[in-house]
Amino acid sequence: MTVDTSPEAQPEPSRQSGPQPPQSGLPAAASRLAAPSTVLERILRGPSGLGTASLHLARREELPTPSEPLELPTAPATPAEGNPVPGLYHHPVAEPDPVRVEEVGRRIKTWALDEVDLYPEDWEDQFDGFSVGRYMVACHPDAPTVDHLMLATRLMVAENAVDDCYCEDHGGSPIGLGGRLLLAHTALDPLHTTKEYQPRWAESLHSDAPRRAYRSAMEYFLQAASPSQADRFRHDMARLHMGYLAEAAWAQTDHVPEVWEYLAMRQFNNFRPCPTITDTVGGYELPADLHAQPAMQRVIALAGNATTIVNDLYSYTKELASPGRHLNLPVVIAEREGISDREGYLKAVEVHNELMHDFEAEAAALAAACPVPSVQRFVRGVAVWVDGNHYWHQTNTYRYTLPDFW
Repeated sequence: MTVDTSPEAQPEPSRQSGPQPPQSGLPAAASRLAAPSTVLERILRGPSGLGTASLHLARREELPTPSEPLELPTAPATPAEGNPVPGLYHHPVAEPDPVRVEEVGRRIKTWALDEVDLYPEDWEDQFDGFSVGRYMVACHPDAPTVDHLMLATRLMVAENAVDDCYCEDHGGSPIGLGGRLLLAHTALDPLHTTKEYQPRWAESLHSDAPRRAYRSAMEYFLQAASPSQADRFRHDMARLHMGYLAEAAWAQTDHVPEVWEYLAMRQFNNFRPCPTITDTVGGYELPADLHAQPAMQRVIALAGNATTIVNDLYSYTKELASPGRHLNLPVVIAEREGISDREGYLKAVEVHNELMHDFEAEAAALAAACPVPSVQRFVRGVAVWVDGNHYWHQTNTYRYTLPDFW
């Protein structure tokens, strides 16, 4: 049997749900894994039966029909690289399509080097080690084409350039961050000013790598997104920038927030802009009035919060090895609650697991209460993004290693 192996020909991996086995040596609360709702399982499978084909995730470009049917994997074909955080509630996913991964990786590097001059030569290893192609293909298996995947990939790389260059690893500083972020944000949400001053602003969008990346990535995004989807993304990026500013303010005053304060900051300084564009990347649209519903907003917020705690857990040792003090949930819990580093880390795992269970319960309730096709597709897309985000953190052993707490 000959199967088309072009970037558009690969079947999407299916989401494997179900409880993960408890890990030994952990507190009971950290290893307790509740089974996801049967309603959620039905949603994640998608509708079936006569006349429901149009309700599934966006179809990829038309492909030759193979002589034998292709079966979608229900579990990873090979063990994923790296080890998951013991006791962390997550869903394993199938390996992302390697053809798409390679193509996205090739295109994003060309964009970074040739279109926006994103990084100097000595940063190339770090750019390659980020493995953004594998990240985005894992998070968006329903993308109809590689062009759709590139919408998310450019924005992800641009967001990380802002974080690195303005906030953290590559010359970032909390001092003056507000001014830098505001000017960068105008690359996403353009300035409307007088004819005299507009040219200077337009020139400023090319003045540094983060602004060049934001401007270019947003231009591509606008070619595919509706006005409502674009405005939604701008809003979520403003949330992200506000979270950056809160963290920077605490760094300037050497303040360790209360745990609840830290979690409030992380609701803004988090991954939310990434899953919120899942419909644009999937080639459809969740209408604005449905996106704005409080139940949908809670689902999206919980997804963003859970995935961001995943980052706190996997980047823990990386941040400890960096200069200065980096706030993350295990560090804040340990300091504010007067417990050991290990206990703080394991309690952060519990926090993540509770957020994940709440996300799945709320997503199932929303989809059951609002059986609109675009709602169900969007909820499923966000859930798949959550799983893909964990997969990338677990498998990116170039960036992350786990602490020796087990």
